[in-house]
Amino acid sequence: MEQQSIVEALLLGLLEGLTEFIPVSSTGHILLAGHFLGFESTGKAFEVLIQLGAILAILSVYFTRLWKLLMDFPRDPRTRRFVFGILVAFFPAVVIGVIAHDFIKTVLFETPMLICVMLILGGVVLLWVDSWQREPVYRDVMDYPLGLCLKIGLFQCLAMIPGTSRSGATIVGALLMGTDKRSAAEFSFFLAMPTMAGAFAYDLYKNRNILSPDDAMLIAVGFIASFVVAVFVVRSLLDFVSRRGYGLFGWWRIVVGLVGMAALLIWG
Repeated sequence: MEQQSIVEALLLGLLEGLTEFIPVSSTGHILLAGHFLGFESTGKAFEVLIQLGAILAILSVYFTRLWKLLMDFPRDPRTRRFVFGILVAFFPAVVIGVIAHDFIKTVLFETPMLICVMLILGGVVLLWVDSWQREPVYRDVMDYPLGLCLKIGLFQCLAMIPGTSRSGATIVGALLMGTDKRSAAEFSFFLAMPTMAGAFAYDLYKNRNILSPDDAMLIAVGFIASFVVAVFVVRSLLDFVSRRGYGLFGWWRIVVGLVGMAALLIWG
């Protein structure tokens, strides 16, 4: 294994941890960075499997909250509704993810110009939604009705297109349905747990026969890096969006998309 590959895996892992839970598309960033670095992963598994680090990061930060939900689940109807709401929101991604897995990995993941376009379009939408001044209907994720959860889950399916952003799609969907900015981000955190864990398990299963020990080493490096950075992002994001909103992330997407598009046109 080349030392350069390890350094690239480290950089991509740091990028994953930084971008997974903010609405800028971690997969889009990693695929674009990997394209320009010349990083090639077996079956495009690295880009999905290093998400395990981000999953463990959010589990560690939310451990106390998750434990309370587990303890309250048998006796508290409000807790049961919230847990069922997360599962309802998760279900559409399961169906579409399984049906479209091969197309996503072999076609969409291999189209960097599409990623740039989606980054720009998503940035424009995020700026537009963030500028709304209407009064939120829902301020607590525990009070989201099941119908709202399903609609957010349908929005999440848009993230099958790299560059869209899983967190971005769910946050925009939630805001359009009348939630406030903080609870939209928090619901996205909770929905990320089954969604990313499911994507990790399914992708590992699909690639189990082609991954080598070298692949496992690169994935481990990316996983550790993403875990460390994601912990800091999860701890600070809710307070940030409560004060500043999502405008910064919209502009971030647009700049990265335009720079990536220019680079592709110049260097290919």
